[in-house]
Amino acid sequence: MARYVLEVMYDGTHFHGSQLQGDTPTVQLALNHSLSTLLREPIITFGASRTDEGVHALCNFYHFDTAKELKEQFLYNLNSILPFSLSVKNIYAASSDFNARFDAISRTYRYKIYSKKNPFYYNRALYYPFKLDKEKLHEAASILKKHTDFESFCKRNSQVHTFQCNIFESYWEEYADQLHYVVKANRFLRGMVRGLVSTQLQVARGRYSVEDFITIIEAKDCTRADFSVGGWGLYLENIEFPFSILDCIS
Repeated sequence: MARYVLEVMYDGTHFHGSQLQGDTPTVQLALNHSLSTLLREPIITFGASRTDEGVHALCNFYHFDTAKELKEQFLYNLNSILPFSLSVKNIYAASSDFNARFDAISRTYRYKIYSKKNPFYYNRALYYPFKLDKEKLHEAASILKKHTDFESFCKRNSQVHTFQCNIFESYWEEYADQLHYVVKANRFLRGMVRGLVSTQLQVARGRYSVEDFITIIEAKDCTRADFSVGGWGLYLENIEFPFSILDCIS
């Protein structure tokens, strides 16, 4: 039995999230069905990072096992039957104990907003036509790197054993006519990035002070944070693994 890893990208508009939910259209379901069809055996994939409904991914990874040897042509064949909104970028061979979720050492997310109506950004970024204090945005983003407990930014009923996350990067940047929030951490909680973005935007609009923002973090209470921004502005941008853990075959 060999273990393979798919590096994928997808438009989250057409999926109800990445994780398997019965027969509901998800990224994992599409991968399972397509792989099972090509390999003519039941295949179950396991993802590196879960994304919610509407969230996009420029990079996500799924591992699976099969006794069959995959050739370079398999990448083309797989993409030919996957939905148009989902594509496999690369296929890797991995050791039998590789785990896409637990072997990842960091994940990077990017949230995009724009202030002037643009039909080409629909379902690709958040339309947010409000005046923002960018200095407060930068200050709030920097503060997050000083904390490790993010229970306040985890949605209710999340089945996790710890709310501890190590944030390596957290900053806002202007990109053309958009404003982007970039955050990199070893792990993320359910709804965490959207909670961070939405609450920071409330600070930038003057609804919360920077001191209020710190209080919300330290409260460890998700009812104190704001989760109102939509998923369509969020992108899973990168996932890192230890060097040379994967061997690209196509």
